[in-house]
Amino acid sequence: MKTEILKLLRESGDYISGQELCGKFHVSRTAVWKVINQLKEEGYGIEAVQNKGYRLNVNPDVLSFSELKSRMRTKWAGRNIVYYEETGSTNIDAKLLGEQGAEHGTVVVADKQNAGRGRRGRSWQSPAGKDIYFTILLRPEFEPDKAAGLTLIMALSVTQAVRNCCGLEAGIKWPNDLVLNGKKICGILTEMNVETDYIQHVVIGTGINVNLERMPEEIEQTATSLLLEGGKETARARLLQEVLERFEENYESYEKDMSLVSMLEEYNKYLVNKDKQVRVLDPKGEFEGIARGINDLGELLVETENGKIVKVYAGEVSVRGIYGYV
Repeated sequence: MKTEILKLLRESGDYISGQELCGKFHVSRTAVWKVINQLKEEGYGIEAVQNKGYRLNVNPDVLSFSELKSRMRTKWAGRNIVYYEETGSTNIDAKLLGEQGAEHGTVVVADKQNAGRGRRGRSWQSPAGKDIYFTILLRPEFEPDKAAGLTLIMALSVTQAVRNCCGLEAGIKWPNDLVLNGKKICGILTEMNVETDYIQHVVIGTGINVNLERMPEEIEQTATSLLLEGGKETARARLLQEVLERFEENYESYEKDMSLVSMLEEYNKYLVNKDKQVRVLDPKGEFEGIARGINDLGELLVETENGKIVKVYAGEVSVRGIYGYV
């Protein structure tokens, strides 16, 4: 009931009478009053006026099950939410849920991670009350070789959300980082449980630096936050809502086309690698060239000195001027 009352108050924008709430949920005025007090204790500014009712006039940066659930307008992405105040890793949690049969689109969210991971086993700083840490569980019905595009879809979705919600010109560093002013604000880690020709499930973990006032000293030269770049706090639940809405839309386009063709122009527009000198760390030997964007399979097209176009499917790519590569 708390989630539904919060949703009504937010969407109304005006007073809702206690009697109306009682009638809608078939509860007593005392029960409604208790829920309103719970919301106030969580930081929501709720005005109560006699003969008018209740009105939400302050929506704080709360990341909770009720806050997230009350915002979901998607068909499947995030309709099932699992929320933790603290956990080891949302990716680990989501993989376990996947093994237990959790539905497509289940989202695991944590206010704090104490064992967050990035690519190649790197740790991810995950303090409480500042950032967004979430993982979405997917059960694709396409071939395993198409799963690589899902990381790029999430990168595009987060970029769109940051631009829409914060007005900041976030860019994508292929394949799985978001950057602002040359510094990292988001990392994405995709893991897959697959049979020979069948995907059991995919989990996409995403960490976004949102309201950190200061980055840890060891990464302050390479990482930043939306607050540091934009100068104002962002409501994390609102941003996550936007990410999931964009992801659902982009995923369905990918599923329909079985390629990134419908997203190609926008993705390349936000790609900080595009037309820049890049260094590709390939297991067969690193090389340099000019990135020319991605193709509809999500491969990075790199033009070498002799004019040859190399399709880079996976690996590390460094861009001049980003993360210290000069």
